[in-house]
Amino acid sequence: MHSNLKDQKLENYCIGKKAILGENVQIGNFATIENDVVIGDNTWIGNNVTILNGTRIGQNCKIHSNSVLGGIPQDLKYNNEYTILEIGNNNIIREFVTINKGTKSKQKTLIGNNNLIMSNAHIGHDVVIGNNSIIGFSVGIAGEVIIGDWVNISGLSAVHQFSLIGDHVMISGLSRVVKDIPPYVTAGREPLSYVGVNTIGLKRRGFQLDKIDELKNIYRILFQQKKNTGMAVELIESEFDQTLERDKILQFIRNSKRGIIKGFGLESR
Repeated sequence: MHSNLKDQKLENYCIGKKAILGENVQIGNFATIENDVVIGDNTWIGNNVTILNGTRIGQNCKIHSNSVLGGIPQDLKYNNEYTILEIGNNNIIREFVTINKGTKSKQKTLIGNNNLIMSNAHIGHDVVIGNNSIIGFSVGIAGEVIIGDWVNISGLSAVHQFSLIGDHVMISGLSRVVKDIPPYVTAGREPLSYVGVNTIGLKRRGFQLDKIDELKNIYRILFQQKKNTGMAVELIESEFDQTLERDKILQFIRNSKRGIIKGFGLESR
């Protein structure tokens, strides 16, 4: 299954005989890859990396030294059921990252495409992370968290189990995420609060100023007019034209089971 590794020093790593490796996969010294593993073309595996049964890795990924992928969930309800970890294409996973596979709850942990997961981060069982996101240094993500696309979670933050984080969210460092964070916003302070629309990130991704102004006006009602969430949702639905962004915000709020973060009263920027 891995004859394309013939030019590397086979004695320096351990690869299960049934592991499936794509073309031009490179593996560093003392890496361990178990039997039930699939690795896509042009993926690079660093020294001392451990990739355990049930792991599926896409193409063009870079897995840096001492990472452990596909570990058994740190959940006492896990009973050795068959589950997987699925990692997409073009991901960078830095040193000492740990990512657990799923439990019977969702059957898999899922990492999308084009993500950067910085060193020492932990991603728990059944987590879903979208595309183009950055998980910062030593971020801890508990089980069954769902994170959207273009999310940036800054270093040393902790995300509570079952939390939802919407698309285009920016979270400041050292944050404690215990409530859901709706899309397009920046969250910071303690307790974690709405501090404005993620204007810089949205501009970088091609959002026009009129669309950013729409988002600011929506969130001004939700977070800064001292209305309860139900009243704010009704007002947003009645006052704003139906758009993709408006509807995404409303759907997120309605789907939230933990409740969303609160504002702290400053004008959005």
